[in-house]
Amino acid sequence: MKEVKQVIIDEILTRLNDSPFLLVADYSGMTVPQFETLRKELKGIGAKFQVAKNSLVRKASNSAEYPEGLAEFLKGQTAIVTGESDVCGAAKALKEFSKSAGKLAIRGGVLDGELLDEAKVKALADLPPMEVLQAQLLGVLSMPAQQLVTVLNEPGSSLARVMQAKADQG
Repeated sequence: MKEVKQVIIDEILTRLNDSPFLLVADYSGMTVPQFETLRKELKGIGAKFQVAKNSLVRKASNSAEYPEGLAEFLKGQTAIVTGESDVCGAAKALKEFSKSAGKLAIRGGVLDGELLDEAKVKALADLPPMEVLQAQLLGVLSMPAQQLVTVLNEPGSSLARVMQAKADQG
C-alpha cells in the first residue's frame, strides 16, 4: 500500500513541477457527468482536473517546495487543476462552471511559487484571454511608431495641401 501511495505522490509531484500553476477546488456534490464536462472543458485549454487525497497533495507540494500556506486549502473534498500554460483560462473555466453548476468552490492556488487566495484566482478568471492581451500589448508597442510616421509625414502633407489650395485658387 505504501508503494501505491508513493506512486501517486510522484505522479502529483510531476504534474506540479511541469505546471506553472496549481488551482485547488472543493468538488462536494458534483456528479460524474459534471466531472466529465469540466474535465473536457479544461482539457480543451491544456489543463487537467484531478481528484486527490489531501495528504498526498500536501506531501507532493512540500517536495515541490510550494508555499506552506497551501495546506489551508487542502481540507475536505479536494480537486486540483494543473496545466501547460494558461492559468487564466483554467481559472475562467472553474469560475464559469461554479456559476452554472453551483457545486464547485474555488479555494485558491499557486502561480509561479506565489500563493493565491480565492479572490486572486477569480481575478485571474476575469482577465481577457492570452491572445487578446498579446494583441493589446502589440497595439501599445506599435503606437509610438505610428505617431512617429505621422509626425514625419506631416511636413510633406502640409506642403501638398498648400500647393493643392494654390492650384485650386488659380
